[in-house]
Amino acid sequence: MDKRLMKRHKRQVLRAKERVRLSEPDTRTPEQVREAREASRPGGARRDGSQPLYAAPPKRSQTGQAADSATKAGE
Repeated sequence: MDKRLMKRHKRQVLRAKERVRLSEPDTRTPEQVREAREASRPGGARRDGSQPLYAAPPKRSQTGQAADSATKAGE
């Protein structure tokens, strides 16, 4: 029984080794890597220090005022 399991294990390991693909080395220059990182960043121009609109949830006071003004406008 152990010999059979050992043979099966060896076959599985060989098949797994055949499936492994090594990644190719990154041949880009450091400048190209930096440019690619900048291009892939979300938000684009966030260097001015302002937060994107989705960074913080709205405050309760703002949502409450908006709801009050909507009901008053409907009257």
